[in-house]
Amino acid sequence: MSGLSRVETSAVARWWRNLDRVTLACVGLLIGLGYVLMLAASPAVASRIGASRNMFILKQVIFLALAGGIVLGTSYLSRKAIKRLAIIGGIIALGATAMTLVHGMEIKGARRWIALPMMSVQPSEFLKPCFAVVTGWLLSARRSVVMWGNIAFPGMLIAFLCFGFILLLLKSQPDIGMLSVITMVFMTQLFVDGLKLYWVGLCVAGMAGAFAVAYIVFPHVQSRVQRFLHPDVGDHYQIDTALRAFGNGGLLGRGPGEGRVKDLLPDAHADFVFAVAGEEYGLILCVIIILLFGTIVLRTLLKLMHEDDPFVIVSAAGLVTGFGLQAFVNMGSTLHLIPTKGMTLPFISYGGSSAMSVALTMGMVLALTRHHVGQSKIAQRAAASYGQSPLFERNAP
Repeated sequence: MSGLSRVETSAVARWWRNLDRVTLACVGLLIGLGYVLMLAASPAVASRIGASRNMFILKQVIFLALAGGIVLGTSYLSRKAIKRLAIIGGIIALGATAMTLVHGMEIKGARRWIALPMMSVQPSEFLKPCFAVVTGWLLSARRSVVMWGNIAFPGMLIAFLCFGFILLLLKSQPDIGMLSVITMVFMTQLFVDGLKLYWVGLCVAGMAGAFAVAYIVFPHVQSRVQRFLHPDVGDHYQIDTALRAFGNGGLLGRGPGEGRVKDLLPDAHADFVFAVAGEEYGLILCVIIILLFGTIVLRTLLKLMHEDDPFVIVSAAGLVTGFGLQAFVNMGSTLHLIPTKGMTLPFISYGGSSAMSVALTMGMVLALTRHHVGQSKIAQRAAASYGQSPLFERNAP
């Protein structure tokens, strides 16, 4: 037993020594802020719907505790295990997302959730991290895996087929916001993998065309854009109330529990929790939250500059892009910098699916960016090929 204990301690010590502890600390602070802001935002919402004042708080305590465990547990996995987890998780998430079209709960005209005892699950949330890692594997494998007859592994083709299938599922729900984030993640990964600039231009033009089609086809998209462009048209109650909350908070805020505008916000605990932070704790806490998200994103990207495994580079770039975009969309919507979109603020907004999904995302990022001694032969071959990609040629001194 003593020998086993020493081995376990040594493994944990190596994990801790090679872990990006600054990023882990930022994640821990975001989880802590999630607890604090849920205490501030959720009682009024619960009372308004006739539920116990502590209902959302108790649920979120469980969600965030599980999220913290997922971050730590996933960060301990090897790169091979992360790849397998993403493939298995992606298959399950795809099947469950398809199931929502038949057996899903319909809320505000969209079928995105599956009802379970005590909670509902949004399977598409888990597509983001799993798809990013699977895409990273497919794009890196096409440079290193040779099939029969010296034919290269068709990783790019399979990645596009997976993306096309996800596009159809999310369009059918519909969930244009989630589709936009996954599209941006995919485009980022293609660029990091070495997509030529003229293809990048075509992708951007394609995204603009897709947005125009969404504006024409989906009335709720048209309504949100019109309300953003024309403030005097339509219902602006939540945005106006959120902006009033920021104004009331000022620099230092009104103090814990002293916010009043939060009592009027229907989604104060979820999509507009950033406004609660602004009212009760002021501009200072809002800036701290932005800095925490910025530190996680920028630190991960900087670490990838010193990485030579293409699977890690493409996968982690996609993961952190999705994480950063989700935070930007939530805060930008609350501040009326972009059209409103129901997207949670990672680790801070109420929601079980969101908390588990972003925890899986950050656990994967921490696992992939851990310092690893040595590479497999497949990774070495991919790295050699990756160094000749157009992206690396553009960045070469």
